[in-house]
Amino acid sequence: MSTPSAPPVYAARLDVAYTEQHNRVTTLFRIVLIIPILIVYGVLTAGATETVYDQSGQVVSTTTGGIAAGLFMATLLMILFRQRYPRWWFDFALELARFGARIGAYFALLTDEYPSTVEEQAVRLEIDYPDVERDLNRWLPLVKWLLAIPHYLVLIVLSVGAFFAVVIAWFAILITGSYPRGLFDYVVGVSRWWLRVQAYAFLLVTDRYPPFSLA
Repeated sequence: MSTPSAPPVYAARLDVAYTEQHNRVTTLFRIVLIIPILIVYGVLTAGATETVYDQSGQVVSTTTGGIAAGLFMATLLMILFRQRYPRWWFDFALELARFGARIGAYFALLTDEYPSTVEEQAVRLEIDYPDVERDLNRWLPLVKWLLAIPHYLVLIVLSVGAFFAVVIAWFAILITGSYPRGLFDYVVGVSRWWLRVQAYAFLLVTDRYPPFSLA
């Protein structure tokens, strides 16, 4: 009797190393300590804002969109018309996702390490580079964002739960110095689910539909 084969590994993967003890002081002031790195991330990803005037002379400010939106549109067009995914675009998107994941993990109290702009630290995020001609349908990027709507609806509910999990963990760390393992795994699972949806619908690295799973 042949043993059933394991399901294929998804193209986007996230894991955060669990630590038994957390720093109570940095946990207490986490919402303040994270501000500088949030500013750096915001400057990096924000779109350019241009001030223009309408016919009546009133000021109208317009935003050209952020770098993530630009990467999405550029990648969509390249896959659609050239069936290519420039490696340097992919590498930049990967490192940006890793940077954002480190900030998210620090904000969610999953790690006490201040987010690095370079080092992996305790947050391990991997996304496989696609072979566009072999693995990707050139027309599917036009509708992936629409096909992912069921995930958005589920993730909104799960993210609300993750918010309360982080609040509970904040009190637990201040009292015991430890992040409850069940809450930790749940918050990481929600982040992992978001990453898979991002890889499918916006980074466009895979046509495999994201699983409805925290694992």
